[in-house]
Amino acid sequence: MANAQPKDSAMPYEGPKVYRRDELTYNRYLHVEELLSLQTLQSDPPHHDETLFIIIHQAYELWFKQILHEIESAMAAMNERKVLRAYRRLSRVGQIMKLLVSQIHILETMAPVDFLQFRDRLNPASGFQSIQFREVEFVAGLADANFLKVFQNWPEYQTALRRRLDGPNLRSCYYDLLRSQGYRIPPGMGTPGHQPSEAENLEVLDALRELYQHPNHKLPLYFLSETLIEFDEYLILWRHHHRLTVERVIGGRKGTGGSTGVRYLESTTSKRCFPLLWEARTYLTKEPQYEGEDL
Repeated sequence: MANAQPKDSAMPYEGPKVYRRDELTYNRYLHVEELLSLQTLQSDPPHHDETLFIIIHQAYELWFKQILHEIESAMAAMNERKVLRAYRRLSRVGQIMKLLVSQIHILETMAPVDFLQFRDRLNPASGFQSIQFREVEFVAGLADANFLKVFQNWPEYQTALRRRLDGPNLRSCYYDLLRSQGYRIPPGMGTPGHQPSEAENLEVLDALRELYQHPNHKLPLYFLSETLIEFDEYLILWRHHHRLTVERVIGGRKGTGGSTGVRYLESTTSKRCFPLLWEARTYLTKEPQYEGEDL
C-alpha cells in the first residue's frame, strides 16, 4: 500500500461541462443547424436516396470552394516567388482531388431504378451548371468563354467567370515563375486567348526538359511542377470516374440540364490543364550522370 496515491492527487475530471448559451460552441462555430437544414428534397413523397444525392453534391461544392481558395493562394505565392509555399498549397489540392475521385462512387450505391424515382424532379438542374467547378476550370487554364452564355441570366456568375477569364491563371503564373527562375519562356504563354506557335511550344518544352532532366538544380520548382501534374491527373480521373458512375446509374439517357449525358462527359476526359508538362517527359534522355538519382 506504500505506492498508493492519495485521493487529492487524482487527475482532474475531463468529462463534458455545461456550456452557456452565449459561448462559442462547435455547433455554433460550424453553423451546424443551418447546414443540416439545407437538404431540401424535391421528391414527393420524399425518396430515401435523394438525401444522399444532395449531400454528395453539396460536399463537392464545399471542396470546390476550398480548391479555389488554395489555388488562389498558390498563384499569389508563385507571383511572390515563394515556391515551397505554392508547392504546399497545391499538394493540399491534390489530396482534395484524390478524395473527390473516390467520393463520386458513393452514388453508385443507388440502384438505377431508385434514382429514376426522383431524377425527373431535378430538371433542368444539372452539375453542368456548377459555377464553382467552372471557376476551377477557368483558373486552371481551361477557360471556355462559351460558358458565359450558359449563365446569361445570372450576371453575378458571368462576373465571376469573366474575372477568371481576364485574370491570371495557374498555368500563366507557373510560366511566369519558370521565367523568373532563368528558364526561357516566351511572353504570353498560358494567358487566355494566346495561341502559341509551334516554335513557342518547343521553347517551353526545352525549358521543361531541362528542369526534369536535372531536378536537383531547382528541386522546389521540380516538386511544384509535379503537384501541377498531380492536380491535372486527378482532374482527368475525376472526369473519367464521373462518366463511368453516370453511365452505371442512368445509362445513355440525356443529362437533366440538356447535355447529351455520358457522351458529353466522355468528350471532357481529354482536357489537359498542363499539356506541355505531360509532353516534356517524351524528350527526357538517359544521361551518363543522372543528377536525380537521390529523389
